[in-house]
Amino acid sequence: MSLLELLSQQLDDQAIRNMGRQLGADPQSTSKAVNVALPMLVGALANNTKDQGGAQSLAGALDRDHDGSILDDVAGFLGGGQSSGLGAGILKHMLGGRRQGTETAIGRASGLDSGQAGQLLAMLAPLVMGALAKTRQNNQLDAGGLAGMLANERRQVERAQPQAGSLLNQVIDRDGDGNIADDIAEIGAGLLGSFLKSRR
Repeated sequence: MSLLELLSQQLDDQAIRNMGRQLGADPQSTSKAVNVALPMLVGALANNTKDQGGAQSLAGALDRDHDGSILDDVAGFLGGGQSSGLGAGILKHMLGGRRQGTETAIGRASGLDSGQAGQLLAMLAPLVMGALAKTRQNNQLDAGGLAGMLANERRQVERAQPQAGSLLNQVIDRDGDGNIADDIAEIGAGLLGSFLKSRR
């Protein structure tokens, strides 16, 4: 099972509704935002691990802080009021200066405002790290294997939705100044859909 498939299984209809309530957004907009945010976060991790130092840094962070147990009670995590604080720190490492551009892209694709998009990213980031930790354990990956797996995840998204490559290039591979192409909303809802056919 791929990383994105694992995440998709965890974020069922109830989880989407819970997240939407916290954001003050309807389930449809929340689901669209999740569909865009997950590939972008995975794309950011793939970008960060292109070099050996980045891959080793991520592997070290997983060893120290993430064992995958967060996935044992996703509803409790999302409803416990701790997600935003924990996620903010993770996002600094994941996105750095690209966070504003990522929030803009998610907002344009889903109808959320940038504040809501930022909250959503903070909820998702710990879950992405937990899923990454579990996938790494299941496949017994070292730092190089981890980087290879993330690169493959990104390629799968790009094959399933070719426009996603353009979106990830604009937002993730550059410094992210918030100037996102006008076709992001058109890309948005389908970004994960054709790859994760079982979702919703």
